[in-house]
Amino acid sequence: MAYLPTTTSRRLAWLSAPLALLATTAALAHPGVLPHTHGGSFAAGIMHPLTGLDHLLAMLAIGLWSARQAPMLRRWMPLVIALGMICGAGLAWAGVPLLGVEFGIASSVLLAGILVATLVKLPTAVGGPLVFAFILMHGHAHGSELAPDASAALFALGFLISSVGITLVGRTLGSWLSRRDSRWLRGIGAAIAAVGGSMLLS
Repeated sequence: MAYLPTTTSRRLAWLSAPLALLATTAALAHPGVLPHTHGGSFAAGIMHPLTGLDHLLAMLAIGLWSARQAPMLRRWMPLVIALGMICGAGLAWAGVPLLGVEFGIASSVLLAGILVATLVKLPTAVGGPLVFAFILMHGHAHGSELAPDASAALFALGFLISSVGITLVGRTLGSWLSRRDSRWLRGIGAAIAAVGGSMLLS
């Protein structure tokens, strides 16, 4: 029928747009490409998760994945994100190092993408700690990038709001896609996992 090519083209465009975006910007997420010290303003905290592709994709993937999890895990996911961020940043500000932070961040993007792509459901007792471990690495990285004379409180508040916000957007999108066609959810997860894999290999 006449409308099928148009519909197919539209679907391909919707699918290829995020894939192209992820492919062309993956290099920017590699450590060392962008400056890693940030001012301590509230605005800097808000923007930091939005300008780091690794953090952005991890938060988005966790949100997408949480949409299909048990009600308790889905409900408490924002708190898990906030606690992981606070604990990780607190360790960084206390001068406590974590081994393999950058490797852990890239791995979290890869694994979170795989969780989304496979539509896997985990028990709350497993999924909660797993996400906390992911976010602990991200929180430590955020805390380590704070300028020495900056306000930790303002920066922390900003990146907490931004990170939780990204996760909630992902959860909303994941719920919407799950009700319509889970293949789109799988495709987005696969794309995120591919970017995470490229980060590990870079």
